[in-house]
Formats: sequence, C-alpha cells, structure tokens
Amino acid sequence: MDIPFFFSDELNQQTKSLLLEEAASRHAVQVLRMKEGELLQLANGKGVVAKAFITDAHKKKTAVEIESIAYEPAAKNTTAIAISLVKNAARFEWFLEKATEIGVTDIYPLLCHRTERQVFRLDRMKQILISAMLQSQQAWMPVLHTTASFTDSIKVFEKIESQKMIAHCLEREKRQLTDQLINQSTNQLILIGPEGDFTKEEIQMALENGYTPVALGNTRLRTETAGMVAAALLKLV
Repeated sequence: MDIPFFFSDELNQQTKSLLLEEAASRHAVQVLRMKEGELLQLANGKGVVAKAFITDAHKKKTAVEIESIAYEPAAKNTTAIAISLVKNAARFEWFLEKATEIGVTDIYPLLCHRTERQVFRLDRMKQILISAMLQSQQAWMPVLHTTASFTDSIKVFEKIESQKMIAHCLEREKRQLTDQLINQSTNQLILIGPEGDFTKEEIQMALENGYTPVALGNTRLRTETAGMVAAALLKLV
C-alpha cells in the first residue's frame, strides 16, 4: 500500500519534527485512521520530500518526526502557461489540477480584453495545486503568479528568456505545436486566450514581441482545454 502523502510549507532540509496543519491532521487521523508509529510522506512543493512517522495522532495537530529527508532538483527548464481566467471558476480549477499533474512549472493568470471573470481566489487556487501535487506525488508545485493584464504580462515576459508562443484562433499563418516546433533545451512560455479568443490587437502585440503563433490541433478548444493540451504537448512530446 502507498505511503500517504501530505503537504507542509514548514518542511525544509533541516526539519526534525513538525505539526501537520489542521486539515492534514484531520485527514490523517479521522479519514485514514492513522495512529502513532505509522509512516507518511511530506513535501513542501519546493523540492524537499521526507518520510516521517506519527508521534502524536491528534485530529487538529498531528505531530510527526522526520525519519529521512531528501531534495529533488527542479526541472532544468521552466514550462510556463499564461492563461486567461474563465467565467466558470470550476473550469479554471480543472485546468490548474491537470497542469499540475502534467508538471507545468509556472502559471500566469491573464486578464485579457475579452476576459469575463475578474475575480481570482488565490487561496483556493493554491489548495487546488497542493491537492494535485500530492495526488501525483511530485516534489515541486507550480508557481501560481498574481493576476495581471495582458499588456502588463507581455512587459514582464520580456525579461524571461524562453521560447515564446501564442495560441489563437484567427485564420492566420500558424504552426502546429508539435515536437518539431518545441525546443526542449530552453524555457517555454505559451499564451492561452479567453473565451472568444485574443483580440487582433493582443495577437499583434505578441507577434511584435517575438511570439510564434501556434495551433493546438484542428478543432476550436475551450480556454481550459487549450491550456491542458498545451501543457501536455510542452511536457510530454
């Protein structure tokens, strides 16, 4: 049977013991029925992973002692997806979950001209990332950046050395996002637009800043589906 996996942002390479957060404690003690002496795994989402055993099985503050600890280096290159918020929050949460499972390193929520939803609950979205990281048993969690406008984001991305792409639906010359296009030896960044697509002005701004226009297949995809497809292609081809 797999050893249960838990998150702790207090975990570091020098940690000897710690208390699980209340939600994790409740899950361990009341759901999994774990008791003193049982093993569990911990991750801090920043490369540190550990095996620990329970010293006090408390439903609100379970105490654990570290048995072994290790550090898993980050991926050599980053895989970033800048994606518009969508009207249905559950769909955006689905994208965050799948992008985390696939191994995306950075997620930039965008506010584009046609973005309908402006509200972004950072605390809830981070919990989605944590759950997906634990489910897929990874040492690293994606960095969820603060929401920014399309124009401001393009300015920020100027400072990031990477292969930059924009996926859009206009009938213009585009290349399919395949292994022949993707440069695995460098950082990667792709822009995914809102429901209704980027405006012509946004696409033109990206092209003027050196972005390669790409297609994600031969069908028109929802924003969250396009994000997931882009993540899979960038990480798995």
